[in-house]
Amino acid sequence: MDLHLKGKVALVTGGASGIGEAVVRLLHTEGVAVAFADRNAERGAHLAAELNSMARAGDAARPVVFYEMDLADEAAVKEMAADLSARAGRLDILINNAAVNDAAGLDAGVDAFRRSIERNLVALYAVTHSCVGLLRASEGAIVNVGSKVAVTGQGGTSGYAASKGGLNALTREWAVDLADSGVRVNTVVPAEVWTPQYESWLSQHSEDADAARRDVGSMIPLGRRMTSPDEVADMVVFLASDRCSHVTGQIIFVDGGYSHLDRAITSRKMRG
Repeated sequence: MDLHLKGKVALVTGGASGIGEAVVRLLHTEGVAVAFADRNAERGAHLAAELNSMARAGDAARPVVFYEMDLADEAAVKEMAADLSARAGRLDILINNAAVNDAAGLDAGVDAFRRSIERNLVALYAVTHSCVGLLRASEGAIVNVGSKVAVTGQGGTSGYAASKGGLNALTREWAVDLADSGVRVNTVVPAEVWTPQYESWLSQHSEDADAARRDVGSMIPLGRRMTSPDEVADMVVFLASDRCSHVTGQIIFVDGGYSHLDRAITSRKMRG
């Protein structure tokens, strides 16, 4: 299926690893001129260099651009949007992926909760606000990456849960705001995705990370396994494409049935 993405320009936040990296790679494969932002300078620079080295002759004028930055820095966000506009002259796709489950729970205090909201929700608003003029001009698409925590709860992560709940609300609010401009806004919600961040967390909190991974996977109805970053990226990029030209305001789960199917199913261990 031709997604009609070749020649478009995209910005991906949190694009150096995990789901964000998978999205960057897939967009690049589809012929999109990709810019991505991340705090991890080493991973970001390595990914940009790798993809630029793979560029075909016709892609040389549209290099993959990496912005090393903290999205909580509003001035830096504005500078990034201005630089992207100067480089490309347009923006067709914005992928709001950057976030961190920072464990700012109910006992963490107001300051920690406020920092979590600033990092995970206010920063996302700042990026979208800075880019919305370009998106209106191109009748582009916004795809947000949410979390099952917004609808299931998790415990011990009030700031992150509130931020992801706010993101679901903004998805529909912005879909209304931008409908007259032809800009579509949707959110993809993953649950248990095997990313470097998840692997690191399991390694720190489990004596046997491989066994813990299998245990988590056994609770996911479809396939009794964790979701891969590529599977989330496939939905993100599909929603960003013209193949979804009349889809907006939707919150779509890519989680193997984990979030909504009966607990009798999700708690059943894989046999054999």
